[in-house]
Amino acid sequence: MILAIDVGNTHTVFGLWNGESWCATWRRQTSIQDTEDEIAAWLRSLFELSGFRWEIEGAVLGSVVPGANFALERMVERYFSRRLRIVTNGESVGVPVDYNPPHAVGADRLANALAALERGAPPIIVVDFGTATTFDTINRDGVYVGGAIMPGVQISMEALASRAAKLPPIQLVPPATAVGKDTVHSIQSGVLFGYAGAVDAVVNRIDAELGGGTTVLATGGLGGLFMGTAKTICCYEPTLTLEGLVIAYHRLSKSH
Repeated sequence: MILAIDVGNTHTVFGLWNGESWCATWRRQTSIQDTEDEIAAWLRSLFELSGFRWEIEGAVLGSVVPGANFALERMVERYFSRRLRIVTNGESVGVPVDYNPPHAVGADRLANALAALERGAPPIIVVDFGTATTFDTINRDGVYVGGAIMPGVQISMEALASRAAKLPPIQLVPPATAVGKDTVHSIQSGVLFGYAGAVDAVVNRIDAELGGGTTVLATGGLGGLFMGTAKTICCYEPTLTLEGLVIAYHRLSKSH
């Protein structure tokens, strides 16, 4: 099995790929304070709870938090006796990049591009709903050409709550109507429908610049909220980034 590790600013997702499907995915809060031993103890308990043997064929890392990388690399080497493959740039995994500078494209965005291109023909936009919401754009020639970045849904909610002391706790679910009949309903409408409208507006502008006919995929922890709400999104692929990391693993293994 391949262990894919996607380190985001808020959470780190671990996925076990058996060559055909995901056996398991686990989420852990990202921390640069964790040691390799702490991560291994946490991960081994999940292997055991899921009935998996404590062994892997290989491991791959995509990270936007460089401070977390060393402990993960040490964990894989010490506890699995494997070399951790790390996604560092588009050239190493076969993704042409037109961005300034090219190395500024995050590993998660490269992984999204890899997985999206495996699924269908470009042009493609991947809307990744994480700490930030990113619009990863692949043009008709299969080149990663950039995109857009918005504050994430959760960040927007936290900013609102920090400035309004009387707001009640809000569950992020799309309401039945846009006209809110109480405070919770009103905030749900403003946040969910307003954010969906913003996503559609950005997608439509990018699509026009690409010449139209763009396929739009959603991924990330909150992506499922916007299926049917953001009209431009055709499907939600929660493991898209992990899938791209597995593709990157095989390409990196061939080149070394």
